[in-house]
Amino acid sequence: MHTIGQVSKRFGLSRSTLLYYDSIGLLVPQLRSSSNYRLYSDKDIQRMEFISLYRKTGLPLDVIAKILTSQKETFAAVLEKQLNQLNQEISQLRNQQQLIVKLLENNQKFKFKNTRVMNKERWVGLLRATGLDEALMQKWHVEFEKMSPDLHQDFLESLGISVDEIALIRKNSLKNSWLENNE
Repeated sequence: MHTIGQVSKRFGLSRSTLLYYDSIGLLVPQLRSSSNYRLYSDKDIQRMEFISLYRKTGLPLDVIAKILTSQKETFAAVLEKQLNQLNQEISQLRNQQQLIVKLLENNQKFKFKNTRVMNKERWVGLLRATGLDEALMQKWHVEFEKMSPDLHQDFLESLGISVDEIALIRKNSLKNSWLENNE
């Protein structure tokens, strides 16, 4: 048996968090001591491990409760929904990042030496530095588009490339892929 203090220490949670989990029925210890203190069983600890893991994915407590108690929503479906939401948030953050970069580019004093921003110019420079010419860069895009079109789109967006240029790059990648396959 584990005390509330031991469980809170093990999972890095406050005592009040565990009391809250108990009050909402998420983690209700099955036993009480003779002094009426909560005692957590190994099964409770296992449940807390799942709760902790699911919290790290960003799932809210009500969704975690559904996963743990219901068969209505499958685990994979819930995680896929969470992943899609994260992808949307990442896309919004990329857009904010690119807007900040554009605003800073207008400031003559700002230098991009210590920023963690990859843009089209830096990426093309990196590819050229590794020995890729235009034909090999096009092949890179063709393979990326074939393997993962959505990820290719996301990557191009992350470089701050315009919507029209992205469409052209992807169109050319598909056209060149078709040509390769039909030669």
